[in-house]
Amino acid sequence: MDPSEWGIEPGPEPDPGPRRDGPLWLHPDDDLAPNRPGETLYGLLADRPDRPDRGVGRLARALLGRERDTADLRERLAGERSAGAALDRLAGAGWEILHSLPLPGAATLSHLAIGPAGVFGCHTVAHARGPLRVGDPDEEQVRTGTRRGEPHLRYCRRGAALAAHALTRGCGFPVTVSPVLICVTAGRVAYGTVPGDVRVLREHQLEGLTRYGALLAPDRIRAIHGVARDRRTWRGL
Repeated sequence: MDPSEWGIEPGPEPDPGPRRDGPLWLHPDDDLAPNRPGETLYGLLADRPDRPDRGVGRLARALLGRERDTADLRERLAGERSAGAALDRLAGAGWEILHSLPLPGAATLSHLAIGPAGVFGCHTVAHARGPLRVGDPDEEQVRTGTRRGEPHLRYCRRGAALAAHALTRGCGFPVTVSPVLICVTAGRVAYGTVPGDVRVLREHQLEGLTRYGALLAPDRIRAIHGVARDRRTWRGL
């Protein structure tokens, strides 16, 4: 994946070897390890009332799409929590998991999984009320129910490319990040044309990441995790 495709200008060649390793030096404000799955969504929902006012107030909110927006945020949060819980179960098998990493343009990388099989940048798409269609009507789109499709596969690929750029710059050695689209739905997942560079998994299939082979040694996993959990790694992308 070429970061220049996402508007990332090439920087100077990285110094050999990791510049930082381990969490002991991190200020708590810069440590992303405590982030919950969907951390950024909690803040967005905090400003929205649980129950809209009745009468004209409710009609006005409906016309502005506020109620639908709130329902969408809650659905996204439920999806990220479900996917995050499944990823967190990998931690006992030598994996490090981070959630809600900041990307440019107020975007967020839902999850980052670092383990013996490599580094995976995960984007979550959730639809609790029906099926998901991946690669429909084209290879970038994911359609939820009867709604118009969104380019979630593109978002997923972009997040992985940005993560690879940030981690390579921060670690001082090349870090490859593979994109994973996590589908959280009560219905079935239908597949159209899906790009071969994106793994599409349901949350109960995430354990399969452990079977992709051994690429990273424990010390390399710790080094990447130590850089990835630092908020400053993600600034200036």
